[in-house]
Amino acid sequence: MSKLGKKNVFSSALRLAVVMVFAVGFGGLLLAGTEPVEASAEAGAAVASASGGAIYYAIAATMGIASMSAAYAVGKIGAAVMGAAAEKPEIMGKAIAFVGLGEGIALFGFLVSLFLIFRI
Repeated sequence: MSKLGKKNVFSSALRLAVVMVFAVGFGGLLLAGTEPVEASAEAGAAVASASGGAIYYAIAATMGIASMSAAYAVGKIGAAVMGAAAEKPEIMGKAIAFVGLGEGIALFGFLVSLFLIFRI
């Protein structure tokens, strides 16, 4: 086994994800102190204030957890697909679609984050 065991790689990735979540959340807190954004009154939109930095922590947590979950799923499914394709190459096209399903987790996390940003 190499120097980097599974436990070390996982703990390093987890530390990196936690640091990124806090960095994005801190950046959100900095943005929360800016001037309110005024929307067009003709369109009937209200003035959106940038109060409450907790929403940025929610966005960071949503993207962080969704991305880490997608990475875990794609890693596990991709390894299984490659193992199956080594034994039976004709199933590669059918099996690779399951890797796309794992990537869908990250896309749903991104969609929820967009909803949080625009407060839909």
